[in-house]
Amino acid sequence: MKNLIAIISGLVFGIGLAASGMTDTTRVQGFLDIFGDWDGSLLFVLGGALATTLLTFRILLKRKAPLLAERFLLPIKTTIDKPLMIGAMIFGVGWALVGYCPGPAFAALAYLQWQTLLFVATMLAGAFVARKWSDRKALN
Repeated sequence: MKNLIAIISGLVFGIGLAASGMTDTTRVQGFLDIFGDWDGSLLFVLGGALATTLLTFRILLKRKAPLLAERFLLPIKTTIDKPLMIGAMIFGVGWALVGYCPGPAFAALAYLQWQTLLFVATMLAGAFVARKWSDRKALN
C-alpha cells in the first residue's frame, strides 16, 4: 500500500511541476535572471508551495506520527555551517546554469530529452560521490 501511495504521490507531484512550468528550463532561468529579461510567473508557484507548507505543516506536525510511518523524520541540525553553504551554492549555480533542480529534473525525464537524461545521470553521480566523501570523512 505504501508503494502505491508513493507512486501516486510522485505522479501528482510530477504533473504539478510540469503544469506549473517548473520543468521548463527557459522559464526557470528567466525567473532567476533578475537583471535581464525577468519572468516572475514562478512567484505564484513558489507562493503556492509556501502557503501550502505553512498551513499543512502546522496541522500535520500536531499528529503523533504520519499515516504511513512510525515517526516523523525531521531535520535535527539547526546550524548553518560550511558544508551547508557550499552545498547551497553548488545547488544554486547548477539551478541557474541548467534550469533544473532535482524534483523537476526527475519529472522532466518523461520528455525523454537527452539533456535531461544527462543532467539526472550527473546529478546522481554527484550524489554518489558526495555520499562516499561524507562516509570517508566520518571514518576519520
